[in-house]
Amino acid sequence: MGGWFYVKICCFIVFLVIVPGLCAGEWKQADGERRWSFPADHGSHGEYRTEWWYFTGNLGDASGKKYGYQLTFFRHSLRERPRDPNNPWSVRDVYLAHYAITDASNNTFHYTDRASRKGPGLAGADAHKMNVNVLGWSAAMDKNTIRLKAYFEGMELKLDLTPQKPPVLHGRHGLSKKGPLPGQASYYYSFTDLKTTGYLKRPGMKNQVAVTGTSWFDQEFGSNQLSGDQAGWDWFALHLSDGRDLMIYKLRKKDGSIEKESAGTLVEPDGTSRQINLSGIEMTVLAYWKSQKTGGRYPAGWRIRIPSAGVDVTVKPLVANQELANTVSAGITYWEGAVDGAGTSNGKSIKAQGYVELTGYAGTIGGTF
Repeated sequence: MGGWFYVKICCFIVFLVIVPGLCAGEWKQADGERRWSFPADHGSHGEYRTEWWYFTGNLGDASGKKYGYQLTFFRHSLRERPRDPNNPWSVRDVYLAHYAITDASNNTFHYTDRASRKGPGLAGADAHKMNVNVLGWSAAMDKNTIRLKAYFEGMELKLDLTPQKPPVLHGRHGLSKKGPLPGQASYYYSFTDLKTTGYLKRPGMKNQVAVTGTSWFDQEFGSNQLSGDQAGWDWFALHLSDGRDLMIYKLRKKDGSIEKESAGTLVEPDGTSRQINLSGIEMTVLAYWKSQKTGGRYPAGWRIRIPSAGVDVTVKPLVANQELANTVSAGITYWEGAVDGAGTSNGKSIKAQGYVELTGYAGTIGGTF
């Protein structure tokens, strides 16, 4: 779900930076059940206007230090097809990537981003397998392993991710509604439990550190934006220590209400899943954090209850300041960070960890283009 934010970012690039006036044409809409086929559906879906490959993870080293990471790739189409299909430089798509590392041991958060047109050696994504790259950052699936690579001025990430559960389809067989009108939806699936090993380095570290942990992967694609009365959203991707995984997204309207299409998915240890409707989600904000840089006031602690599933967890950020402020690619601000906590699941004590994305708290991002 978090990737919907990048629709705003890429439209900013398209309209204000690269080629104003080119966004015309018709794309397929996410408006009915889809016949999924993996691993081909890990690839790019160019018939839809927007798409993203979204990785987050909670990691630790041998000394017990905790880290988090975010690596996201996004594609946005300027037109249905390039003006000259035989010319590799004929622009159809633009690509964006965001990259962040959280280090709880010294309370630091580092982030960067980059954007590029599609072109030889610049950016692109294969149509029939996961193989996406933006200016040297990449995510590629080799048999049953996803390999991530990113680096920038003291930030290094090299990870291998292995699914422990099959892909999980969100919403109605993978059709995830984001608004009441036809097409206000995406096709959305996840790997909710990815065994992760590799290395990372943050600015200030002398050497890379070996890490292990658990990652989450979302892929979404569609052709329509959120409705104009939506001001932002809260997205949660949580791993429970009893083997259950929980995704929740709450779309906030400008009048303060919650979009009724908001929902969640609960994944059991064996990989089976079920949708949780908004009425079945109880969430209480326990604390807030105010950014000294932007003035944004963000929720900074939550109690989440899913009574029908026996889930009751409390989570808070590993680091308060995990705000990506005024990103280079678009000048837009949001909060995306690692969280952990504890609670109960089916009456047993459990620990929880995961990622949360918060948008629209440092200026609205609602509206149309």
